[in-house]
Amino acid sequence: MELFFTGTVWYWRGPAPFHFVTVPEGESETIHEIARSVTYGWGMIPVTATVGSTTWTTSLFPKNGAYLLPLKTSIREAENIALDEVVAIALRISL
Repeated sequence: MELFFTGTVWYWRGPAPFHFVTVPEGESETIHEIARSVTYGWGMIPVTATVGSTTWTTSLFPKNGAYLLPLKTSIREAENIALDEVVAIALRISL
């Protein structure tokens, strides 16, 4: 399954600070429909994500009915992504 969307980069400064993009409602609903067959536990969904010309593997975090895509520092630096920037994302989920 492939999903394409845009989202705003935001910062979570918790015990392990990180930048995320929230998957929009419609795409989150689509992921939720297949989540039981692809999760490896705790609702985490393994994905291959692409922003610009950078592709990496990660996992989506479930949060308040949506999913969060973490953006590592190396990804943000490679694509010159700043806080509050809107980015185009492609997600691939293996079924």
